[in-house]
Amino acid sequence: MEQNVKQVTALKKEKLKKINALGINPYPTNCQRTHEIVELINNEEKYLADKQFVQITGRLTAMRRQGKIGFAVLTDSTAKIQIFVKKDGVGEENYEVFKLCDLGDFAQIDGICFMTERGQYSVLAQKVTILGKGIRPIPVVKEKEVDGQKVRYDEFTDIELRYRKRYLDLLLNPENKATFIKRSEIITFTRNYLNDQGFIEVETPTLQPLYGGANARPFMTHHNTLGTDLYLRIATELYLKRLIVGGFEKVYEIGKNFRNEGMDRTHNPEFTSIELYQAYSDLDGMMHLTEELFSQASLLVNGTTTIPFGDHEIELKTPWRRATMLELIQEHTGEDFSDFDFERLSAYCTKNHIEIPNGAGAGKLVAQIFERFVEDKLIQPTFVTDHPKEISPLAKGKPGHPELTERFEIFIATNEYANAFTELNDPIDQRERLEAQAKLKELGDQEANMVDEDFLEAMEYGMPPTGGLGIGIDRMIMLLTNNTSIKEVILFPTMKPE
Repeated sequence: MEQNVKQVTALKKEKLKKINALGINPYPTNCQRTHEIVELINNEEKYLADKQFVQITGRLTAMRRQGKIGFAVLTDSTAKIQIFVKKDGVGEENYEVFKLCDLGDFAQIDGICFMTERGQYSVLAQKVTILGKGIRPIPVVKEKEVDGQKVRYDEFTDIELRYRKRYLDLLLNPENKATFIKRSEIITFTRNYLNDQGFIEVETPTLQPLYGGANARPFMTHHNTLGTDLYLRIATELYLKRLIVGGFEKVYEIGKNFRNEGMDRTHNPEFTSIELYQAYSDLDGMMHLTEELFSQASLLVNGTTTIPFGDHEIELKTPWRRATMLELIQEHTGEDFSDFDFERLSAYCTKNHIEIPNGAGAGKLVAQIFERFVEDKLIQPTFVTDHPKEISPLAKGKPGHPELTERFEIFIATNEYANAFTELNDPIDQRERLEAQAKLKELGDQEANMVDEDFLEAMEYGMPPTGGLGIGIDRMIMLLTNNTSIKEVILFPTMKPE
């Protein structure tokens, strides 16, 4: 295979020399385009009737030459169309240029639309201009029939290769390109939806002197001029809350976060998320916003709220189920842990081979039991509420329940998609919670939060009641495009070096 590529590349380079010898620049600085191809396709009768001169550009994706005539298919981002080239129509010199073109080259075609003798709508070329000469062969898509269906078997059905050479994946697998078009549509819809609700989009630092806003291990770097270590952000939360203190009432940020953690089908070291904060709102407000956002985004890209995902059929129609973490544990294990009895929780974890982290309290063990016995049972959209305070250092406590907070996570098809709080706005309580996190870090918990004195000082100036929400954009797009691997929805996922 590699030897064949080398041979074809050598032939293409010889053609490149011939083009240069003709005094033609195969990489011109400009071109002319009067129409996108889709316009010609959608207005066939018009362009056949008026014989309007057109200039179209794109990549040559099929070619066939027979003596003094040749056919090609030109493809741009909107559509494709057949090109008919006659030697006596373009002239001997320009026909020679056409003969030096290969599959994958970019070209400009000047001509008029017409119908071939075989009834094929085409562009009759008056001139062919090379816009970009490729010197590597584009892999040919190969198919075979299996049980009456065409099945791909070329090298670009290999997942690893598709991720590493995404540019070829997009060329050869239009269904994968369609996923990324949907990704753009979903993000644009999300932005417009929030803007219409009165939210303001903001930008906060990616390089931070302290990391926080989530339980995660960060990436560290060093700034030479300042002589200080900095962290790539793991979340945008603490800076967005500073803006609520500063007088903004509705803010959001869509951007990359970075976590130095393991990789699997739902985790990539860098990922896109949205966080939003709304003053004078709470957990219920965040629930309504979240289910509306997901359901309307599904209507946009799928035309329905009933969608396939893996082996499941998911119904995103609102309202979604609401259940507390303790209720779900009891539902799936038969155990009632509402008394937060540490000894009983510890014994249950030991019996079921559930890890008990160093320094863990009853709340942490409740979360561990939920993760083991409940998460993989949650198929239809479920707001899991009332998380233990021990694992929710930034969420407001639940009145009358000292062990719990006003927090939810959304689970769909066993995966978590969003996290939300009625935000903690008591600066004294917040300091105590972060200091407790710092003690966990001293005990070896690398994902525990740090004490951010500047954030605490901001809170001491006063913060209104606030609802906050974070959504994993990549996972949301996985759900809405029926992709069970995060690498299918990230254009250039992180890969292990070859």
